[in-house]
Amino acid sequence: MADYAGKVVLVVNTASHCGFTPQYRGLETLYKKYAAQGLMVLGFPCNQFGKQEPGGADEITQTCQINYGVTFPIFEKVEVNGSAAHPVFRYLKKELPGVLGGRIKWNFTKFLIGRDGKPLKRFAPTTTPEKMEAAILAALAN
Repeated sequence: MADYAGKVVLVVNTASHCGFTPQYRGLETLYKKYAAQGLMVLGFPCNQFGKQEPGGADEITQTCQINYGVTFPIFEKVEVNGSAAHPVFRYLKKELPGVLGGRIKWNFTKFLIGRDGKPLKRFAPTTTPEKMEAAILAALAN
């Protein structure tokens, strides 16, 4: 995450075969619109919810690029819950517990992180990227 110091970062646990997968399009729109102002969107594929991310890294990347025009970084598949949870998600869940406390409920849970590296807001899977724009703008202004 040190690579993103000084940026506003939106971390998203993603899946290519989920009802929320079309949110990739909105996430890409936000990324293109605000990248020059310092926004980074980071996608972390996860197969822990309904086995909705079964593919390997190349397949996931192709799906994101071909179907949704994604240009923001998509990382290797990770776990977001449990003992093998990726350190980024362990930290974010601790700082911004959700409805299930220290767990992530489903794919496309989103975390907004300020330029100083502090988590600012957690968004539910049902929150569309368009509904996060005001919070992103506020973070970019700081």
